[in-house]
Amino acid sequence: MPALPIHYVEPVYRPPSEADSLILPVTDGCSWNRCTFCEMYTAPQKRFRPRDEAEVLDSIKRCGDQLGAGVKRIFLADGDAMTLSTRRLANVLEAIRRDLPGVRRVSSYCLPRNLRKKSAGELRELADLGLSLVYVGAESGDDEVLARINKGETFASSLDALQKLQQAGIKRSVMILNGLGGQTLSPQHALNSARLMNEAQPEFLATLVVSFPKGETRLRENFPEWEPLSVLGLMQEMEILLSTLELKRTVFRSDHASNWLVLRGTLGADKQRLLQDLRAAIAAPEAAPLRPAWARGL
Repeated sequence: MPALPIHYVEPVYRPPSEADSLILPVTDGCSWNRCTFCEMYTAPQKRFRPRDEAEVLDSIKRCGDQLGAGVKRIFLADGDAMTLSTRRLANVLEAIRRDLPGVRRVSSYCLPRNLRKKSAGELRELADLGLSLVYVGAESGDDEVLARINKGETFASSLDALQKLQQAGIKRSVMILNGLGGQTLSPQHALNSARLMNEAQPEFLATLVVSFPKGETRLRENFPEWEPLSVLGLMQEMEILLSTLELKRTVFRSDHASNWLVLRGTLGADKQRLLQDLRAAIAAPEAAPLRPAWARGL
């Protein structure tokens, strides 16, 4: 296949479920980029900037000329495309609809702070133009944990964004980070994250295990006492989260490469089964089907 007519600034990140999507950068980097647990956009070339609008629209047109109706899904990159104005996002979505008529789903990452100046009506306009799913890195529902990692969000701000998206008819895939509170804040991290999810009732929920491939220095600047959880501790925290969740119909995935124990189901239909599997692994970790360390792909 010929090279795509899109300029990518490496590294490029996207959710695992967007593996088959056309990645369309409308921004570079992350407009916040201060979370002390995240290293995704710390490289100098990933400094935040909105892409030139004419460049983005030209890329869409040229992708349409090259790929026709073969593109079914598009992911708007980088870290928080939703920071763009409603007008600019609407122009992008209109161009996708015109030039890539085969597209059935457009998605993006979304920081809760991106939506503070966007009304539910504006989000409904974007939904009507084809934006159907956003990935919200809530990370935690606990205000103390959020402050320690410099997330710039609170339980209330995350809930407000998730409810606004729901009102607009945009599906929400929320991520919670297992182990983010370390040993000292683990119980409250799990309990308040479950409380946030119970109030928001997202369509999708994923848990990943926090990791620091480049070291823990940035995290410890504001969280000096942070200590990682053991594999058993991670599962015990997950047991608190799962047992507290009261979800009506949420697709749940804990199967990212970072997760030691793979859990998949729909909450609440599969809650008891998932808890049974988790509690069996906690009771006898040596016999549990844990992912080997070499296979975690971190």
